[in-house]
Amino acid sequence: MPTPSMEDYIEQIFILIEQKGYARVVDIAEALSVHPSSVTKMVQKLDKDQFVVYEKYRGLVLTPKGFKTGKRLVDRHELLEQLLKVIGVKDENIYNDVEGIEHHLSWDAIDRIGDLVQFFEEDKSRVQELRAIQKQNDED
Repeated sequence: MPTPSMEDYIEQIFILIEQKGYARVVDIAEALSVHPSSVTKMVQKLDKDQFVVYEKYRGLVLTPKGFKTGKRLVDRHELLEQLLKVIGVKDENIYNDVEGIEHHLSWDAIDRIGDLVQFFEEDKSRVQELRAIQKQNDED
């Protein structure tokens, strides 16, 4: 399993490739607000662990393992954003909150969160009931 730091890189590489069709060291560095030399070191490690194929000065591509992992990480991120929106977290807090919790949950917990989000989305009255409880608690 990749470390949380590796996950951040794999997720960002996946996003860049989906958006632009490629991911360069400079693009990854900019997106993650890190130095290009740090990206190069991590990309070399990801290459060694078979998440990417990296050729110096030529860029990188995700391996099938890297693609599968990247997709799963992006899906996890999006699911956690959905959950926080459903439960009423303010939009300006969601990204940082997700970044703070996504590496600390088991995949079993992620699956159960998916069930919970589905539970709320299948019947919007459940969300309305939650909002009523939140309003009540905010007034107390």
